[in-house]
Amino acid sequence: MHHTEPAVYINKIASFLPGKPIGNEEMEEYLGFVDGKKSRAKALVLRNNRIKNRYYARTKEGLSTHSNTELTKAAIDALCANTYQTKDIELLACGTTSPDQLLPAHALMVHGLLKNKPMESVTFSGSCCSSMNALKYGYMSVRTGNTQNAVITGSEKLSSWMAADTFEEEAKKLKEIEAEPVLAFEKDFLRWMLSDGAAALWISNKPNKEELSLKINWIEICSFANEVESCMYCGGEKDQQGNLHGYSEYKPKEWLEKSIFALKQDARLLDKYITQLGATKQVEFFKKHGENPLSIDWFLPHISSFFFKQKLDDEMKKNNIQLPPEKWFINLDKVGNVGAASIFLALEELMRSAELKKGQKIILSVPESARFSYATALLTVV
Repeated sequence: MHHTEPAVYINKIASFLPGKPIGNEEMEEYLGFVDGKKSRAKALVLRNNRIKNRYYARTKEGLSTHSNTELTKAAIDALCANTYQTKDIELLACGTTSPDQLLPAHALMVHGLLKNKPMESVTFSGSCCSSMNALKYGYMSVRTGNTQNAVITGSEKLSSWMAADTFEEEAKKLKEIEAEPVLAFEKDFLRWMLSDGAAALWISNKPNKEELSLKINWIEICSFANEVESCMYCGGEKDQQGNLHGYSEYKPKEWLEKSIFALKQDARLLDKYITQLGATKQVEFFKKHGENPLSIDWFLPHISSFFFKQKLDDEMKKNNIQLPPEKWFINLDKVGNVGAASIFLALEELMRSAELKKGQKIILSVPESARFSYATALLTVV
């Protein structure tokens, strides 16, 4: 009897970006001015990250247009517009950095809006790798025969974390100490980096009959938290020794004064480790699977800033991987850094805009600076 190895395919990808694209000059009208003043860091950060447009699920008046849950549902609705139906979903796996609440879990809130049928719904938290964790869970579920299909999402509603009013109390506190309060760079830096949006994937144990599918060959995920301290964090504060203390260790009054719930990033750590650890690990993944990295047709790295593109290229060259520029596919400048949704938004655009051919290989490469995790996946066009 001829036994075929079970395989998993990405059959369709859909995205949802709220509102209209917002250019660099309009950003502060949406995010607000901390202490009524223009940011000093903004120009420098935008020059380095080279993002031209992003999307915010908020109005200039500061009103929310969509919750993270609604953004995610909108992407699933787009996914299930023709061929697929929400009632046929067997598993929902969602990844996000910015859920609307601490509890219930994000996927349960999305399932609540779908109102389809009782089904397995699982949430992955963290930052950019959370959607890849969700994809791996869905991949394993379908591959083991636990389910025949799964819907995987990556979504973010980060604009509310970067709005000026998040920092107002801290700005007041700084004013008491110094005449010119300047928001710490690790907080201001991220305000000019991040964006809102969602993407959803339909995966199953069968390839499309008419259109191209992407076969998932493998997904590898690795954390370096055993070696490096926290770099990007929210809901906590780091002490002088680099230890992270969670919000429950602070008094509610301090949550505002110290902007405990603002998203922060230690730019020094980011610069030192993000590309170096990632490139080294990627080479190991290729070796493990006997894959020649130079045979890749499309390389989709999730980068938070074009500043890291050259650094990543340099690190890869150190490991004897030299990919020509035409193999790189990045849409950061058009959609902004949408955290967990970014890699799926890039893949969706690649499928839509490029003439993919059967047999082509695609690498998804996602670094997460929270405490340095990396996800890599190899897909084959079938």
